[in-house]
Amino acid sequence: MTDVFTNDTDIDRRQCKRVVPMRVLALGLGRTGTASLRIALNQLGYNDTYHMMCASVENPPDCLMWQDAFAAKYDKKGKFGREEWDKLLGHCQAICDWPAVAFAKELVEAYPEAKVIITTRDVDSWHASVMKTVNWRANDPELRWLSHFDWASNLYYPMLRKFWDCFFYGDFENRGKERFNDYYAELREIVPKEKLLEYKIGSGWEPLCNFLGQETPDTPFPNSNDTNKFVNRCRTRNRAQMMNVAFRYMIAGGAVVATALSAAMAFQQLAPTSMAPLMEIISQAA
Repeated sequence: MTDVFTNDTDIDRRQCKRVVPMRVLALGLGRTGTASLRIALNQLGYNDTYHMMCASVENPPDCLMWQDAFAAKYDKKGKFGREEWDKLLGHCQAICDWPAVAFAKELVEAYPEAKVIITTRDVDSWHASVMKTVNWRANDPELRWLSHFDWASNLYYPMLRKFWDCFFYGDFENRGKERFNDYYAELREIVPKEKLLEYKIGSGWEPLCNFLGQETPDTPFPNSNDTNKFVNRCRTRNRAQMMNVAFRYMIAGGAVVATALSAAMAFQQLAPTSMAPLMEIISQAA
């Protein structure tokens, strides 16, 4: 294990199955309070609630199955139905944020028993927020560079780019607001009104708990992942992964030197006089 600066897990969801029921589909777009909603749903007992952070910083191999889902929907390669969703999300009772929103219709069809929440906000403030956060991240040159050297980034960055290009027509800056409006209109058409809650994070616990049939907690509603926190978290993640890469290369370099020394010592036993200059060179390099 050389990921000494991060705590990612390496679970192969393709070998998993559903172990808890899917109860809530929170299908609002990212940057509408989905990180806060995840904390709130977990606090209400919907464990776990899936979020993009599950794939980006918690268990990066999830990205492989998300790529399978993108391939099935957008490239018409393979299939991705209830069986596959149960493998990817089988440990979760709820899901929110992207990339799940790219499969809103598919998830509603796969889990008709689940209640649906859509978090929303003013489209202009949403677009401005995404430009400073997730759009920045999808175009982050450090993350792109890391994807060539770090295993977790190599899984996450291509999936993020695939989602961003497919969902926002390859042009978030100019078509993001259009996609926002179209997406929410589509959701209102496919989800029965009695199973749908349109929710703004500032509304607090009461409408959420009433919809879910839960008791209202006596603690403040969570407030997480503002713009500064998002950027700082991503930059911190980049630095940690860079340190992982450096550590791996340091170990690899040390192993090369150790192997060379061992080989040189073995050869020296066979030809001590002829190997003396080489031993001196290798010792200086070490």
